[in-house]
Amino acid sequence: MGVEGAGEAATRSGATIKAAIIYQHSGLERHQEVAGGLDELVRGARAKAKDKPSGADLVRDA
Repeated sequence: MGVEGAGEAATRSGATIKAAIIYQHSGLERHQEVAGGLDELVRGARAKAKDKPSGADLVRDA
């Protein structure tokens, strides 16, 4: 591989790294969005079930 080939490989590698960083960042944002939605669901379910005994309570009292 000549000097030109090495420069071409570095350019390709740099583009790939840049794309990976962008993808990783967008993935993080999506993970945060999903986690926020799950948090809302869990908090809502806990609020509804606040006065009801849990499965552990039922087993303990049996």
